[in-house]
Amino acid sequence: MPSTVAAALTRAMQTLSSCSPSARLDAELLVMHVCGLRRSELLTRDRQPLTAEQATEIDELIARRRHGEPIAYLTGRREFWSLDLSVSPATLVPRPETELLVERALARIPLEAAWSIADLGTGSGAIALAIAGERPRCRMVATDNSSAALAIARANAARLNLAVDFRLGDWLAPLAGETFDLLVSNPPYVADQDPHLAALRHEPMAALAAGPDGLDALRAIAAAARAALKPGGWLLLEHGHDQGAAAAALLRQHGYGAIRCYPDLAGRDRVSEGWAVVDA
Repeated sequence: MPSTVAAALTRAMQTLSSCSPSARLDAELLVMHVCGLRRSELLTRDRQPLTAEQATEIDELIARRRHGEPIAYLTGRREFWSLDLSVSPATLVPRPETELLVERALARIPLEAAWSIADLGTGSGAIALAIAGERPRCRMVATDNSSAALAIARANAARLNLAVDFRLGDWLAPLAGETFDLLVSNPPYVADQDPHLAALRHEPMAALAAGPDGLDALRAIAAAARAALKPGGWLLLEHGHDQGAAAAALLRQHGYGAIRCYPDLAGRDRVSEGWAVVDA
């Protein structure tokens, strides 16, 4: 067993080097988490002795990481849009590419607007909380069909002191009778038999897979959202890198205009938007 912070860090890096492309970062995050250290303290307190309990916990977390469990689940935390979020296996781990969805939503919402906005399938609350923090005058609603995920999202909102109305139910079902200026969603969009799902086995499959072609959730949202948008409102959807054309077709099918797809930092289709056309 490692006896100091430095020894624990070395052991963790060596163990993870054969199974993780980010072995050093993973090791640092796990040691910081268990020892309650900031990154700078990995150097300044590297000779600090570990308790037997800390050494055991680090080894247990390393073993779980070797089996593919996300670092965010091991530490219970993930940063998104500079927000420190709690996550659990009940929620997806927020991805950096989803920040593009937040960026495009904010580009549509005027700075001083008091819009009504809904995030469909909120998970940990990442998107809803990011928008709520940037547009505090807006009314933010977020839905999810997992009560466990909503518990995480509500805890995040309370800790960050951000106002979001969280509701239990599928997509737009909890919003019946209401209309919104903007709807945003990062729904599941992976095909049921996609081999990439194996690497994501620790995350909730219902939040990842969406039918034989991965479009089931996108179809449902595009069809239902039109009636929930105010005239001139916007629907923004995250989707797979090869689903830009399909997302555009769905939006055209349901009467949206000004359809546009935005690429992520890797140049891949990632977010599509459509406008609720105002009747002449």
